[in-house]
Amino acid sequence: MGRQLLGGRVEDHDREELERLVVELVLNAVDSGPPDPDASWRERIEVMARRLRDTVGAHPAVVPLTITHRHHSLGVLRWSETVTAILTEAGVEGDRRVVAPRGLLGYVIGAIQLEHLGPLSGPGTTAITELPPAEFPHMTETARDARNVSADQEFLGGLAMLLDGLGA
Repeated sequence: MGRQLLGGRVEDHDREELERLVVELVLNAVDSGPPDPDASWRERIEVMARRLRDTVGAHPAVVPLTITHRHHSLGVLRWSETVTAILTEAGVEGDRRVVAPRGLLGYVIGAIQLEHLGPLSGPGTTAITELPPAEFPHMTETARDARNVSADQEFLGGLAMLLDGLGA
């Protein structure tokens, strides 16, 4: 009982510290080294996105914690530094350089969550196919098409759209 303090603050602090350590363990495993410098900026960003997706995706339960504790993680800061360097070399500057790494990180983390918690082949897509087509014609048709889209296609397709928007 000596550790309990004012409504569990010590336990909350211990939990936060444990969460930070778990996030750091996973994110430190992300290869943040610069990709092949002879590759295009898009190819290098894709490599970095895949590295983060593959490493964090192997531990999907950590995804919500990465959002909360990412700014404490040297692993994600190193990844972000490499991504920002690639974007800078590609001519992304000013406000766009502020927003682009966050957009990429947000996309990758969100894509991991969707892939593991609500995959295209999952019950949510099936439920959408069963909606009344007269009321939801686009959603039902899209859900039917979604059955043929792999997780890699979804991830890389969304990443390509995001990078098209950067158009450095």
